[in-house]
Amino acid sequence: MEIDVINPRLLPPDMTDRWRALQRLDPAWDSPFLSPLWAKAAERARGVPDGGVRVAALLVAGRFCGFMAARAGGVTAMAAGAPMCDYQGLVAEPGLMVDPKQLARALGVHRFDFTHMLEAQSAFAPHAQGRADSWICDLADGYEAYAAERKAAGVDTLKDLDKKRRRAERESGRVVFTAFSDSRADFERLLVLKRAQFLATGQTNIFAAGWPLRLVEDLFRTREPDFGGGLFTLHIGDRLAAAQFNLAGARSLHAWLIAHEPAFERYSPGLLLFQSMLRWMDETPYDRLDFGPGDYRFKRQLANGRQGLMHGYVAIPSPAALVRGAAYRVRRAAEALPLGEVSHLPGKAMRRLDLLRGLR
Repeated sequence: MEIDVINPRLLPPDMTDRWRALQRLDPAWDSPFLSPLWAKAAERARGVPDGGVRVAALLVAGRFCGFMAARAGGVTAMAAGAPMCDYQGLVAEPGLMVDPKQLARALGVHRFDFTHMLEAQSAFAPHAQGRADSWICDLADGYEAYAAERKAAGVDTLKDLDKKRRRAERESGRVVFTAFSDSRADFERLLVLKRAQFLATGQTNIFAAGWPLRLVEDLFRTREPDFGGGLFTLHIGDRLAAAQFNLAGARSLHAWLIAHEPAFERYSPGLLLFQSMLRWMDETPYDRLDFGPGDYRFKRQLANGRQGLMHGYVAIPSPAALVRGAAYRVRRAAEALPLGEVSHLPGKAMRRLDLLRGLR
């Protein structure tokens, strides 16, 4: 096997088409984060001549048979577009055997950190340090079948949302859903609400780094048949109540930036927007809504499937490997102790450091 490492800006059309064709082989690979256009967008957003995003293109007998994007620094690599990237993975022909350490060497780094690697990527499993779930709504049989399945599972959320929708219309005006909205005003309002949300919850304002905002702005203008951003809105009366800026694959939608107006809190407008999207998907090619990682109550209630993810690192012997290994040992030791929230502090510290590294 040979590995060519290419700046995504320089990917020729035939390689881009080959990558997209491989994505169609597995529903999990339809994620927009695994698209060559995500790698290109992440590189553009860096705003410098060389933003560090690279594509490892795998060749067997002169044929390209796999692709994976990463952002490579001097010593370490991480997902392209991290921390804005919810999925990582090697999009490849079925059965392709890959040595992840060979990928790290090809990228010119001592260590490759992965945080949301698809669990089905068996080559990376020996390097995993933990796992999580991404929550998914599978609507292959349509909304009514999905709603019936949720009801049979003892989940009353959709029924409760129908009641809240009727209440909102009685008290505050007509509820209007818009898919793939072109409203610049609603898009900018969503960004304002997200910044307020970051402040209220003590989270890092990712937009302050500059390139994440350029990425989102770029994707708002991008509409390809199997990749791009999409603004979904819910108005109650004549006011914006909730908005989402999501990413789209060929058949998948991935929830990404989500916010709602506090004035409409009593109606759960964010959930009403999700429900509207699920109903709307019946009339579209989309049959999969991915909520992404994060164990939130609304995800458990609405999701009828999961996508397993792994976190860990691939390394060749080096100081960078020793540092990451020591951090994981401390994390595992703390998480094994019955100290409640304190046990999770090392893991939180690692995630925050990774976030700050990605934003640089």
